[in-house]
Amino acid sequence: MAASNDRLLVQIGSYNTNLQGGAGLPQDLVDWLAPTLQVSSFLSRESRAPDIVAVGFQELLPLHLGLAGLSKAVINDRDEHIRSQIEEHAPNKERYSLVAKIVNVGVALLVYAKDDGLARRVCDIQTQWTGCGPGYMGNKGAVGIRFRVSNDDGQGGETFTFVCAHLTAHEPKLAHRIADYDHIVGSLLFPSLPSSPSSSPTTMYATSHLFFLGDLNFRLSIPPTHALSQALKRDETLSMLNSETTRELLKEFDQLLLERRKGRVFVGLREGDFWAFKCTYKYKLGEVDHYSAKRTPSWTDRVMYATHTDSPDTPEKSGISNLLYTSIPSYTTSDHKPIVCLLALPPSTASSTPPLLRLPPGFNPTPDPRAVLKRYAGRTLDRTIGYAWWFLTLVGAGSAVVGVFNFLLSFAAWRWWGKSSPGSAPTV
Repeated sequence: MAASNDRLLVQIGSYNTNLQGGAGLPQDLVDWLAPTLQVSSFLSRESRAPDIVAVGFQELLPLHLGLAGLSKAVINDRDEHIRSQIEEHAPNKERYSLVAKIVNVGVALLVYAKDDGLARRVCDIQTQWTGCGPGYMGNKGAVGIRFRVSNDDGQGGETFTFVCAHLTAHEPKLAHRIADYDHIVGSLLFPSLPSSPSSSPTTMYATSHLFFLGDLNFRLSIPPTHALSQALKRDETLSMLNSETTRELLKEFDQLLLERRKGRVFVGLREGDFWAFKCTYKYKLGEVDHYSAKRTPSWTDRVMYATHTDSPDTPEKSGISNLLYTSIPSYTTSDHKPIVCLLALPPSTASSTPPLLRLPPGFNPTPDPRAVLKRYAGRTLDRTIGYAWWFLTLVGAGSAVVGVFNFLLSFAAWRWWGKSSPGSAPTV
């Protein structure tokens, strides 16, 4: 489907980098972050660079460093690396500005805007985070970036909200994933825009365009007696997943799709044909095309979206055109494959106030009144556990287990020394 020049192009990438920190990405990101090279014939006679580029990560760095908040160097390095790559491979050598970046433990999001157009009209930038791990810790959770793109006169325009998330893992924990999403909706809160008559915080749904990406961890859940389940547990897995026809059959067992159809999660959001590419998890490390036998292959990594022109009456149709939605098999240092999505938005409005998403009747997302308390309770746990873990890893020369042993050994030696020293002898 063609994208005319009055429709903004939004490129979204997501990757679970398997706790690798600075080593999580190859130097050349063309396969992942230059999709316009693949789809330029669909866009126009002349190649177009995306107007907005959003890149999300999960498991950004080793967990103890993330919990301790020691992520600044890694996220700054990612920023420089990504921006250099999208500019190097842009079809007309376009330049980009960083709109915002945010990281909480291992979940990170960076958003860029093209310098010669959109970046000049970006304003009211906001960032937010929330945790939905045990005790609201950030080992699972979400980060978000919201901004307004004004009209040429600086007024009105449209708001854009990007959310990157990492939800609870493992196939049986579907209810936990749905609860994670509900928690994110209630606690990932943004201040009202300056032009808003209300000063109350708003949920991610209070926007003109919403993009939700990440390792959402929904799995294929096939009855054990079904023929497809039996085949996925044998050597036929790869041949099955190589066929889009078979993948289209498998999609009917995808937890996210089934729950979205029931209206239990991702209400009001749409998605492209995720079965057009092979399952993104779980791969053997170092392998382009071999899945691990430990998990049923699944589409854990996804991009969802909604725009203000979407109607609740047609939940499978969107004013956003999905020009590309695919995975990148060549990345082999993680058990996930990165994904990329290229979206053409509906023509921009010249409204004096930003239009908002139209939600289904009966769905009224509301802020959690205890959101701030929950977030900072989780942050306190993060830092307490993270610094203790970091200290034990430090004294264990990279191993927390060795660190615990060394700490206990040192403590025992200190106690022994205190008891055996002459000054500690009991008086008579």
